[in-house]
Amino acid sequence: MDTGFSLLYVTAPSRDVAMTLAHALVGERLAACANLLGPIQSVYWWDGKVNDEPEVALILKTRTELVPEATERLRALHPYSCPCVVAIAIDGGNPAFLGWLAAETARI
Repeated sequence: MDTGFSLLYVTAPSRDVAMTLAHALVGERLAACANLLGPIQSVYWWDGKVNDEPEVALILKTRTELVPEATERLRALHPYSCPCVVAIAIDGGNPAFLGWLAAETARI
């Protein structure tokens, strides 16, 4: 079984955008699963000032080897000029779930 898995944490300006991203990445088998969390409130520096905006958080589950391709796809689809896309390594978990994750991201 593949042992390299990651979560991709992504923020989006709306539920509709997050759903579009989720469907694209899962549909293209760049992720096995997507979870939308939200709404969230983000406070961040941008253009020299502190901003405070509502967003939606998206978590994608994938194989680590797909992170670069998934990141590029998210950047291409995302409306932000510099979207938050960060990878977090999965150190372990339910072997059956991780096997499913590997199978669902297999590119035939």
